[in-house]
Amino acid sequence: MAGDDRNTEESTVEMKTRTESVSVLVVDDEQDIADLYSMWLQREYDTATAYNGERALEHVDESTDIVFLDRQMPELSGDEVLDRIDELAFDCRVVMVTAVDPDFDIVGMPFDDYLTKPVTREDLMETVDEMLSRESYDDQMQAYFTAVSKKATLESEKTPAELNESDEYAEINQRVDELSEQVDESATAVDDVAALFHDLPGDG
Repeated sequence: MAGDDRNTEESTVEMKTRTESVSVLVVDDEQDIADLYSMWLQREYDTATAYNGERALEHVDESTDIVFLDRQMPELSGDEVLDRIDELAFDCRVVMVTAVDPDFDIVGMPFDDYLTKPVTREDLMETVDEMLSRESYDDQMQAYFTAVSKKATLESEKTPAELNESDEYAEINQRVDELSEQVDESATAVDDVAALFHDLPGDG
């Protein structure tokens, strides 16, 4: 029993160290919302807050792990911040958090996931866990997860007729199929995708 207690204690210490070392940036021009998200997250993660795009780019750097980025902001929009982060090649996951219903333009955007407001604390925490879990995979597998996430987002927002008429949807479908064939089978891609995207349209 003493050995079990020691293992539990060591696991707790490892988890605490891991979460405290995770750096999260919350970006939203609505200060109350940004502060609320940050309050939720800072209980477990090292969290910074920015109220506009320019300040976001001042905060994000090589130490940033995850960015929750509002899409609709004056002056420097979330889309522009996203492109700038991509150009700077920071090794961080970017999650768009916005009231804008996703359209087919998201297929070409370099984000990792898309949350539509209103967003709960559980939404944020689950997304952090998901983004961190992807860190254990290589670039190809991460690209696969991102493509599946975009496909699922579109399928949850668009009608079958809209999907069938969209070149972008056809493109992301093809991308998912290609990456599915390329990913390393030893990574148990099917099981992981089932776990991460259990709420895909049609799965209920």
